[in-house]
Amino acid sequence: MTILPSKASVARHMLGSTLLLCVLIGVLASNSSLAFASPKTGGVEKWAYQTQGYVESSPDVVNGVVYVGSDDHNVYAINAATGTEVWAFQTGSWVSSSPTEVNGVVYVGSNDGNVYAINATTGAEVWVFPTQGAVWSSPTVVNGVVYIGSNDGNVYALNATTGVEMWAFTTEGGANAGAVACSPTVVKGVVYFSDDSNIVYAVNATTGAGIWAYPTGGTSYGSFTSSPAMVGGVVYVGSGNNNVYALNAATGKKKWVFQTGNSVISSPVVVKGVVYIGSDDSNVYALNAATGKEKWAFYAGFLVESSPVVAKGVVYVGSHDFHVYALNAATGKEKWAFLTGSDVFSSPAVAGGVVYVGSDDDNVYALTTK
Repeated sequence: MTILPSKASVARHMLGSTLLLCVLIGVLASNSSLAFASPKTGGVEKWAYQTQGYVESSPDVVNGVVYVGSDDHNVYAINAATGTEVWAFQTGSWVSSSPTEVNGVVYVGSNDGNVYAINATTGAEVWVFPTQGAVWSSPTVVNGVVYIGSNDGNVYALNATTGVEMWAFTTEGGANAGAVACSPTVVKGVVYFSDDSNIVYAVNATTGAGIWAYPTGGTSYGSFTSSPAMVGGVVYVGSGNNNVYALNAATGKKKWVFQTGNSVISSPVVVKGVVYIGSDDSNVYALNAATGKEKWAFYAGFLVESSPVVAKGVVYVGSHDFHVYALNAATGKEKWAFLTGSDVFSSPAVAGGVVYVGSDDDNVYALTTK
């Protein structure tokens, strides 16, 4: 089965290439590297590991090892302290899915249509599960079950040990318009996810039976990849129709909606009553989780499709303006910015005072937080 990249992905890469040319013309490099840190405290490069393709996968850092995918078809395990390769596992196509390591096994999807389980120590294949579409979704593993979406229009529940299918839930649009590129969120026995038809779903985690579905009313097929966050009985999610939604987790009823200026592909993170999320209108937003009222907005230069992470009062997020930003979580004020050589679609991970993130310049970076 031949699986081609989406038009949205191709367009995003073309935009990145155009911007890269602009940066190369406008920036005089002091060395051979395309990455620079601002003079502010933090954001200093500890190491960079170069792959042979875009790194839009988001790193998972466990027990001193960084697990991440690349468009060069590989899943990598990298020593978190030194940046040296531990192992590489080759799939049949690019890996924009973000790996998840649980109990010594790395779970990840690939554009070749498969879900893989890989031994975290050796990089050997444990099992493989074939779907009928590219797997851009990132796995969530809860109570011995792997939950993951596919562009074939299904969300799958797989036995984490064997890879055997437990159930599959088909979206209303199916493979034609209901691809699931987001990562499922599983809380209290319910799986929450969204599809390319701009519908948000709640499904029973044990049986796969539908509980509710909320259509956001968007018409931008192929751009809905925001992954829901469920906190305090509320589901927060972005939409291709430019909005951020807060939905009652039990009923799917809308609590509030916040309108941005473009599609919201970024996934929200909710910390201490604040929703942090990016938008294709080039802003990172902080919203009151109870009311949806804007607390602050930070202009990040270009599309923000990276998903924020918050650690010790700082928001870390990437932008298609080639930067990784560190922002004061309370005020939105920039603490530092690190310039890579291309778009940053990857979402940062923070562990041990280090920010790990990928870039479309083919590198995985380790940056100091301060």
